[in-house]
Parts: sequence; structure tokens; C-alpha cells
Amino acid sequence: MKYFSVVIIALFVVLISTSCGNIKNLQYLQGSFDTARLSKIHVPEPVIQKGDLLNITVYSDDALATAAVTNPMSNGAGSLSSISAGVNAGVTGSGNSFQPGFLVNQHGEIQVYKLGLLSVEGKTKQQLADTLVSLYTNQGLLKNPFVEVRFLNYKVTVIGEVNKPGQYSVPVDKVNAFEIVGMAGDITAFGRRDNVVVVRETNGVRQFGRLNLRDPNVFLSPYFYLQQNDLVVVDVTKNKAAANDQSTIRNISIATSLISLAAVFITIFRR
Repeated sequence: MKYFSVVIIALFVVLISTSCGNIKNLQYLQGSFDTARLSKIHVPEPVIQKGDLLNITVYSDDALATAAVTNPMSNGAGSLSSISAGVNAGVTGSGNSFQPGFLVNQHGEIQVYKLGLLSVEGKTKQQLADTLVSLYTNQGLLKNPFVEVRFLNYKVTVIGEVNKPGQYSVPVDKVNAFEIVGMAGDITAFGRRDNVVVVRETNGVRQFGRLNLRDPNVFLSPYFYLQQNDLVVVDVTKNKAAANDQSTIRNISIATSLISLAAVFITIFRR
């Protein structure tokens, strides 16, 4: 009975040692938090890029005048454009809003009815809205105009060691690294949480940022909040190739078990 108990204990130890990995590699936000430093939230305003699709809604005191200067037309890029007409900054005009919106062409421009070609690349939504308000006012087209600008194709692509890689459309203009990882089904056990690469293109310049999701200071990174068209790449750990070789894993487990059992029996029979 004594010998049987020793064997059971040995098998339990072998099972634990072969099934448990390094849990810390799977944990996010390890270590202490500087709450005073991390509590300050700065969300960078996304800027308009080539290929973006914009929805522009215009309001003014005169609904008829608004409708007259916001008729849909071709934006010069082969797609239909639209502006929604409204009145008194709260009532949207009917029949003037339809997809797909204004496509920013390869020159970073959109064509707006009555205003012509406008350079919009590098502007924030508010900056474009202010520009349109100024143009409508200075050209005497509208009285007390108010303009809202929205992205229609705010998307982020996630590839690498996540459970559901793909392109994700975001309904709002703000998404952070943890949220997009959650949308992609979380990082797999073979993904590096300490080396997530963000590829970003701004004004024709490609930038690269690295995020360590295990470090609480990741909240301070300029790449923590993603921008439209960002590419997120989750790196792979070195042991994935070996983990994929099921035969190797099985043989190592069997060999470890046999060695452990042999050691137990040698100890028993020496007594």
C-alpha cells in the first residue's frame, strides 16, 4: 500500500509538471500601477486619410437653402457622394442622405457641391467641419451653418496570434489595443503579449509602434489608442513550432513519465 501511494504521488507530480506552463506569459497588465499617472486619459483625434469614406451632415436656419447647396454629386473618384441637409441643428432633412459618402481620393481631396475640390487629408473631423462652416458662411451660401463629419469606414486589421484574425469595423471613432484584441477573440497561448506591433500610415509616412500589453504603462503609449486603417500584428512565441508537433509533445511526456517512474522504483527497491 505504501509503494502504491508513492507511485500515485509520482504520477501526480509528473502530470502537474507537464501540463502547467508559465501563467505569467498569458497575463495582461502585470506589476504595480501608478494610478495618478495612468488616470490621465488623452485620446488622439484621428485624422482624415486617403481612402477614407466620410459622411457630412449640414444644418442651417433655412432648410430650403441647405437643400439647395447640398445636392448629391459625383466626388470625382467614381463613387457617389452625399451631404445630409438639416435645419436648426437638430432636424435632419429627408431624402438627402445616402451611402456611400465622400471618398477621399489619392490626392487627399473630396469634391463638395458648390464648394469644389477641398484638401482634407491630415485634418481632423472638427477641422474639416470648421472649414466647411467658414466656406458656406463666407460665400453667402448658408446662414448660421453647422456641420457634422463622421467616418463611415473606421476599421482596424488584426493578424497574427489571435483567435479571430481579420478586419474589424468600429462603430465609434475610438478603440484601444485591448478592445481590438477582445474583438479578435483574444491573443492565443502562443502569442506574445509583450510585443504587439502597430503599423500606421499618416500623411504618406508609415510608422511602427510596439505595445507591451503586460506592462501597465502601455496606457501611455501613443499607439494604445488605434486609428482608422491601423494594422495590428501579434507576434508569435518561439515555442509554437514545437507545440505544433504533437508527436514531439507526446514523446516528451511519455519519456518524462517513464523517467520519473523509474526513479521512484529505483528509490523503492534500494530500501
